[in-house]
Amino acid sequence: MNKITIRDVAKEAGVSIATVSKALNGVDVVKPKTKEKVLLAADRLHYVPNLMGKQLKGKTTLMLGFYTNSITGPYFSTLVDAIAKESEAYGYGVNVFISTDKKVVLNSILGNIVDGVIGFEDMITASDLEAIKREKIRAVFIDRNISSESIGSVVFDSAEAGYQATKHLTQLGHRNIAYIAGFNDVYDNEERFKGYLRALQEAKISFDAKLIIRGYFEEEASFKATVEFLKSNPKSATAFVAGNDLSAIGAIKAMRTLNYDVPKDYSVVGFDDIDLLEYFTPPLTTVQNPIVLQGKTAVHHLISLINGESVGQSIELKGNLIVRQSTHKLE
Repeated sequence: MNKITIRDVAKEAGVSIATVSKALNGVDVVKPKTKEKVLLAADRLHYVPNLMGKQLKGKTTLMLGFYTNSITGPYFSTLVDAIAKESEAYGYGVNVFISTDKKVVLNSILGNIVDGVIGFEDMITASDLEAIKREKIRAVFIDRNISSESIGSVVFDSAEAGYQATKHLTQLGHRNIAYIAGFNDVYDNEERFKGYLRALQEAKISFDAKLIIRGYFEEEASFKATVEFLKSNPKSATAFVAGNDLSAIGAIKAMRTLNYDVPKDYSVVGFDDIDLLEYFTPPLTTVQNPIVLQGKTAVHHLISLINGESVGQSIELKGNLIVRQSTHKLE
């Protein structure tokens, strides 16, 4: 399909092109009801003006976009640094869009201010994806398994990672294993949880919903949730699979606050192997995910899409369990 134009919006709203232009540019002569009708039509069609102007028609910007709702935490600093360095090696710069407002994100993606985009968030719906495909925007998603002719993804094999982390604990004799969950409907969280369940089933351990803790991939949230959990159920679990390393750190700090020892009283496993672990005690057992490789692969795949050298595919990266001192055989 061709790019949605102001003419399409006018037809959808049943008004003239001039009226659409005035409504979109906030000219006061347009009646409020008419303006609302135009804005709704533009929204339905995912219409976005070309933010770079007509002078860039047929040309490239040599810029890539990366969007997310936050870049706080060591995972994102490593990922963004890898994306920026790999982009530079290909002769591209990177615009980083940080917003929880989907409209802002879509305007950035669809506004022709970058040649392609790397996305990290699930705020983009199926309808939005269709608009991205229609506009022939080249995109690669992280933490979201998706592929089409112009869209690809780079994900970790999080189901296997969750399985390996939990299996490690069952092999140490643990049968009451809590899971510190991230966000629902987030790919890594859902897949790691599947791996957790698979390892429990393999060890013939019944799933207990009371052992699920909500840590939201955050250190502070995991700290608070673990304190509450341990105060209410101090003996219900002997080990914890944390959704990521920050959650594991928060959980261990909670255990220390309540005068428990890790790994003597509780064993803890994380995911990612972030740089921060170098300074954390006890050294954390974790599944090492290749974050730098994820960023580099996303850039490489996106540029191959931009250059027409490939079609979108889902690329899966493997992690490795690294056993350190935060896990202990159950006596």
